[in-house]
Amino acid sequence: MNRLRGHPVPAGLGGGGMNGRAGWHRRTGALPLMYLAGLVALAFAHPMLPTWRWLAIHMLLLGAATNAILVWGAHFTVAVLRAPAPTRRTGEAIRLILLNAGVLAVLAGGAADLPWIGVGGAAAVFAAVAAHLWWLTARLRSALPARFAVTVHYYVAAAVALLTGIPAGAWMLVTDDAARSRLILFHAHVNLLGWIMLTILGTILTFWPTVLRTRMAGDAVAAARIALPLAVSGLVLLAVAVLAWWPVVTAAGLGLIAAAVVRTAIPAVRVGLAKPPESFAAWSIAAGAAWLLAALGLDGWTLLTSGGPDAAVDRFGIVLLPLLAGAVAQVLLGSLAYLLPMVLGGGPAVARERSAALDRNWAQRVAMANAALLAFLLPTGPYARIATSLLLLVALCQFLAPAVRVLVQARR
Repeated sequence: MNRLRGHPVPAGLGGGGMNGRAGWHRRTGALPLMYLAGLVALAFAHPMLPTWRWLAIHMLLLGAATNAILVWGAHFTVAVLRAPAPTRRTGEAIRLILLNAGVLAVLAGGAADLPWIGVGGAAAVFAAVAAHLWWLTARLRSALPARFAVTVHYYVAAAVALLTGIPAGAWMLVTDDAARSRLILFHAHVNLLGWIMLTILGTILTFWPTVLRTRMAGDAVAAARIALPLAVSGLVLLAVAVLAWWPVVTAAGLGLIAAAVVRTAIPAVRVGLAKPPESFAAWSIAAGAAWLLAALGLDGWTLLTSGGPDAAVDRFGIVLLPLLAGAVAQVLLGSLAYLLPMVLGGGPAVARERSAALDRNWAQRVAMANAALLAFLLPTGPYARIATSLLLLVALCQFLAPAVRVLVQARR
């Protein structure tokens, strides 16, 4: 572990790094970017694709976010447990190959109405995540006591959540029965608030002070330890309640999850006030966290005021947009904007040049994206929604262009 102003950060995030690690991240760094580029292509082709919304959701979550979680989850696990750096990446490479073969099969099956291909893809994704979970638990068992081991406990809980949600998604590819609406709500909440949100909460513990280049708050670890059982209890309560359709209980589950987010946010906000964000990465992550809390409140209101699961599914779109574009996408882009320049090798000077390229016009990009997202959620006409959608697309392209250029230059 290196140290940055008294705060421990993963090896390789403070400077140069080993050729093996840099080469690995040059190869795997392209994976989330490929799916994000696919979202841009989908935005132009969507009039010809009836299932474009479903494709967009799965390209972001199952493609871009899940690849990032497997790659960087392994990276941070080794760092926080102070485990030896891996000398070979064979197992991790197999997991990523299996994951992406499965993701492509799921996308193809859903787009072409070939459900059993999608089910086969879901099985491959399940196997990849199960192998990732086994690897995480093996690292925990073999590690010496570590102050930040709670981060890996978040990763374990997140992987269990995704393994619970995948079978529901696969089942819906081949059946269409009366329980479909409840399964949609179960699948969406367990995957989004389990796999994605738990991973974010666990990572932010050490990552947020690192991005700000400052010390961690003294009570941050204790807050993370308190928040984990709150979040897991809320998620279990929510999952059972949407299947049984107990709206009040769903709101209680969401309340526990929101309490967990707030508990981890308190020390993070205190650190941010002492050392204000000054980069695209920091502001994008902060905006994503704010949208997550807003989406949880909106989700609770939607579930409580819907007359049944069918109505809740019809209205879930107003929750998905702030969750996906507001929270998940912004945290993902902000994290990549900080991590990629640091792990691609070349030394501190080159890392600063890469960071500057990814930070260019950051204030305009963050302001435009969040203003467009807020405007999209207002009761406006179709032309206004098209305009705001285009602004969100422009913000994504403003990240993708320098990110791809950084990767290409690093490979050369």
